[in-house]
Amino acid sequence: MKLLIVEDEERLVSFIRKGMMAEGYEVDVAYDGRIGLSIFRRETFDIIILDVNLPHINGFELCKLIRAENETVPILILTALDSLADKSDGFNAGADDYLAKPFEFQELLLRVRALTRRNGPKQKQILRLADLELNLDTKTVSRAGTRIDLTTREYALMEYLMLNKGKTITRVDISERVWSLNFDTNTNVIDVYISYLRKKIDKGFSPKLLHTIVGTGYALREG
Repeated sequence: MKLLIVEDEERLVSFIRKGMMAEGYEVDVAYDGRIGLSIFRRETFDIIILDVNLPHINGFELCKLIRAENETVPILILTALDSLADKSDGFNAGADDYLAKPFEFQELLLRVRALTRRNGPKQKQILRLADLELNLDTKTVSRAGTRIDLTTREYALMEYLMLNKGKTITRVDISERVWSLNFDTNTNVIDVYISYLRKKIDKGFSPKLLHTIVGTGYALREG
């Protein structure tokens, strides 16, 4: 899948580009509207992400120009302008979706996947960390190409950790968001299931991915 980002904030571009490439996307970048239009006319893209406040041609105008030449390519506007009037301008310009800054990368990724699914063959929804993969469609997990069999509760925990990879997740988070339980500080059920997962996804593999953050919770990350 090929993605064009038109955004003038270099740090944000680097953040999005790194994340999308890790998910298997090929990413082209333009830092102003004029260059963005030129790249769009030279290449074929599966989805386009536009900022609004761009040099030379703003995002709304650029969206109109792109839409006049291509009626089907999905366009997502990503901007700090989040009023109802701004959103109305974006959709009237031809955008398919509108996401306000600041945003979580996972939400951006899910929206990109939803838009690209509408316009082509179904894309496998796979979350990756190092050589660990979780397929959201088939509800399966593998590491280094080896399938890992999980119970329903283990899978739910694994999916939550993968969706929040790199973040520290507390026991309360897991209790409330994975199993919808009121957290009982006297139970060790979460620690038990973390132990089950660690044996299945880390034992015999390198590097270790599931880490205990003493006094806080857990994190799924490299190193």
